[in-house]
Amino acid sequence: MEVAGNFQYISTDRFMTGSEDTVAPIFRNFSSNYIYMRAAYGITKSLTMSVESGYFLKKQQFNLNDSAYSKGIADLILFPRYDVYNRSDENKRVELTLGMGWKIPLGKYNDSMIVYRDPVSNINYYTTSPPTVQPSTGSHDFIFYAFFFRGFPINKFRIFANGIYIKKGWNPLGEKFGDYKSISVFAGKNIFRNLGLTLQLKGEWISKMKAADHTDLVAFYGVDIHSTGSKKIFLVPQLNFSHNSLSFYMLSEFPLWQYLNKSQIASQHQVTLGISYRFFTTKSILDKKKEEK
Repeated sequence: MEVAGNFQYISTDRFMTGSEDTVAPIFRNFSSNYIYMRAAYGITKSLTMSVESGYFLKKQQFNLNDSAYSKGIADLILFPRYDVYNRSDENKRVELTLGMGWKIPLGKYNDSMIVYRDPVSNINYYTTSPPTVQPSTGSHDFIFYAFFFRGFPINKFRIFANGIYIKKGWNPLGEKFGDYKSISVFAGKNIFRNLGLTLQLKGEWISKMKAADHTDLVAFYGVDIHSTGSKKIFLVPQLNFSHNSLSFYMLSEFPLWQYLNKSQIASQHQVTLGISYRFFTTKSILDKKKEEK
């Protein structure tokens, strides 16, 4: 059994057109504070089931004259994974895991903000907030996952890789966010007994948004579907500290290269602090034999 959680902070005021910085920003900046939680249980030696969710403390977009923000629960993710291959000995450890998940929207995808207050009648007029600050996309998505691990126990060194593909669905507003694809390669080594360092090189691709035939996203929500979608490469260093069944980690994403369709806000600062706790829910055969003696 594993119980884990992390806090993720995102902030950016960088805008790009293609692979070049934009001198005329669309708005001032964007920031996000997000709490993520996961509970995973090993149903069998090879099959693991996890339930994941998150909560946005605040997602905020500062415009030139005002701001838009929201908060609340995000999505529920049901994510089974299966160890297709797992072999270990004193010299090596090899593992291949496949998974397929389902993302169920729980949070708001059509939250609104005040755009005008009539000084005479004191009536507030609202419009739908931009998608960047909504806690959820409002769509049911499917997640496909593959993980490969190769460990060298004697040298306390490990390399591994994963691939993720998220097939996005349509939400009730007539929006379909772009499908997400990523490939990551990792290399990790124990610096001291309880301290480890991992370097990750990640490439990600996000497709353009789509709109239903009856939906004008520019008129309704201020979204230009041609200014969506991107390709990015990140370097992600991660520091891990473990003590018995408890682990702490800290990581940060550094964008090495970005290409954005038309003009968009780009990645800039992202920091994650996390903790996980693993434990056995049943006693091992060795523990039972010790008790019998």
